[in-house]
Amino acid sequence: MGVVAHPDLGTASRDLGVDFVGDNARLLAVIVGRIMESIPVSGEVGGAGGAYSYNALKRLDGLWSSICNSSPVVQEPPQVVSKFPGLFQESERVERCTDMFDVIVCGGTLGIFVATALSSKGLRVGIVEKSILRGREQEWNISRKELLELVEVGVLTEDDIDHITAASFNPNRCGFEGKGDIWVNDILNLGVSPAKLIETMRTRFTFLGGIIFEGCSVSHISIYEDSAVLELADGKILSSRLIIDAMGNFSPIVKQIRCGRKPDGICLVVGSCCRGFTENSTSDVIYSSASVKRVGQSQAQYFWEAFPAGSGPLDRTTYMFTYLYPEPGCPLLEELLEDYWELMPKYQGVSLDDLEVLRVIYGIFPTYRDSPLPAAFDRILQVFYLTSFRPQYYAHSSSNPTEYDLYSLGMLVPNLSASWLFQRAMSAKRQSDVSPTFINELLYANFESMQKLGDPVLRPFLQDVIQFGPLVKTLGLVMLTRPLIIPSIFKQVGLPVLLDWSGHFMMLGYYTFLSSYLDPVIRPLVEKFPSKMKYEWKQKLEAWKYGAGLDYELSSSGGKSAAED
Repeated sequence: MGVVAHPDLGTASRDLGVDFVGDNARLLAVIVGRIMESIPVSGEVGGAGGAYSYNALKRLDGLWSSICNSSPVVQEPPQVVSKFPGLFQESERVERCTDMFDVIVCGGTLGIFVATALSSKGLRVGIVEKSILRGREQEWNISRKELLELVEVGVLTEDDIDHITAASFNPNRCGFEGKGDIWVNDILNLGVSPAKLIETMRTRFTFLGGIIFEGCSVSHISIYEDSAVLELADGKILSSRLIIDAMGNFSPIVKQIRCGRKPDGICLVVGSCCRGFTENSTSDVIYSSASVKRVGQSQAQYFWEAFPAGSGPLDRTTYMFTYLYPEPGCPLLEELLEDYWELMPKYQGVSLDDLEVLRVIYGIFPTYRDSPLPAAFDRILQVFYLTSFRPQYYAHSSSNPTEYDLYSLGMLVPNLSASWLFQRAMSAKRQSDVSPTFINELLYANFESMQKLGDPVLRPFLQDVIQFGPLVKTLGLVMLTRPLIIPSIFKQVGLPVLLDWSGHFMMLGYYTFLSSYLDPVIRPLVEKFPSKMKYEWKQKLEAWKYGAGLDYELSSSGGKSAAED
C-alpha cells in the first residue's frame, strides 16, 4: 500500500481548535475517528489485522460488545456440520459434486501453509477462502529460527526467507516500566512481508496442483462414512476425504463445537504503523506499563510491543494490548485506541506532531480454559487455533504449523493448556485487593529470574514454548527471592484457578518424563507394529514431545541477554 499524506495529530488538534492536553477525552475521540477515516483501505485483506478502516473497527467493536453482553449460558449456534448415514458415492447429491479432493482447507491466510505441505506429499488439495487470498501489508514479526522450521518441512526455502524478509533488527527488549529492562537477540527480530510470503506460497501451491476457491464462504458440511461434503454459499459442492478448518477462533465450525459458549478471556490489541521515528534500531518483545489503568467501567493492565517496519528507516509499528474477562462495561477497541494515542508518545519518546500515520491495527482474540479443543466430527480437524497465552502474537506473527497440528487433533498439549495461568495473572480485575503495580512487579520478578537462569530458560518462553524444567526453576527462584509476592498471586488468580492449573502443570511434568525416558525405548519398536497401531503410537510419541515443549531446540546462535536498570 503506497504512503499517502495524512494529517498529523498535532495538526488535527489545531484544526479542530481544541488543546490536546486541555481537553483530552473529547479530542482523542475525534482524532481516532479522523485518523481512521484518512487511512486508505485498498490493501485490506482477510485474517487478523488485515482490516484498517473505521467501518471495520466499528463492526469489530459491535462483535466485541455482543460477546461482552452475551449470557454465560450455552446458546445453540447455527449447525454448520451435520452427519449423514451411508456413503456419499451412493447418495443423490454426488451428481451435483463439482470436484473431489483428498483434503480441503477452509481459511487460506494461514491454511495455505498446511495446504502446501500436504500438496507436496502428492495429495490433491483445495483451499476455500471467503475473500481474496493475499497477505496484508502490515508485517508479521518472527524469528529466523521459526522460519527455518518451515524450511525443514519443505514449505519454504532459504531463498524464500531472504525474499520475504523486509526488516531485521537487534537487540530486542523485555521492559518493565520503573523496574528495568532485559535485552536479548534474535527474538521476533525479523519483519516478514505477508504479501510476499502468501504470494510465494500461492505460487508453490498452484504449481503443485492445488486449487484455490476465492470469494467463497462455507455454507454447510455434511459428514458421510466415506467423505466430508462441503457446500459453499454460491451453491458449489466439493467432496473431500478430510476437511481442515483454518478459519480461526470465529470459525462457524468452532462455534458449533463450543455451542456458542462465552470465552473465558479476551485479548484486545490496538496499534499503528507510523513514520517519523528517528530512534528505530531495536524492538520491544514486551513492555509492561507500571500500573493498572481505569478504562470506562473496567481496569486494564496495558502491555506494549514495538518493531521497526520494513517500509522505511523511520517507520515503526507499535502495539498496545490487554487481557480482559468479557463482561458488560468492558472498553471498546475505539476506547483503547484513544488511550493508545495518549500513551504511545511517552512510551516511544516521540511527539505526535512528528508522526505520519500509515496504518491502524486492531483485533480481538478469545481464549478458553478448556483448551485444546477436541475434535468433534469425523473427517474435520482444526488447525492454527490459538486459545492460550499471548494470542495477541497472532496479530503480528506467523505460527508454527507443527505444534498446532497436534492441537487440532484434540490431543492434550499441556505446555499450551498450562499457559492459561499466565494470562489470568496478567488480567486486571475491576475489584482487586492487590496493588495496582502488582502485575508489572510479578512480570519483572519472573523475567529477572529467567534471565539469571540463562538462555535455556528465557529463550523458549520468549518464543511461546512452556517447558517443565525451566518453569520449575523459574517458579522456584521467584519464591526464594520474592516470597512476599506469593500471597498476592493467590489473590490475583484465585485458588480454584491455581488448583485447576496444577493439574496441567503435573501433566506437563508427566509428558516431559514420558518423552524423555519412555520415548527412546518405544520409538525403535514402532516401525514393527501393525499399520494402525504404528500410526496411533506415532501420534502418542509426537503428543508427548510437543506437549512437553521438547520440540524446541536452543539455537547455537542465541543472543546474549543482559539486564539494564
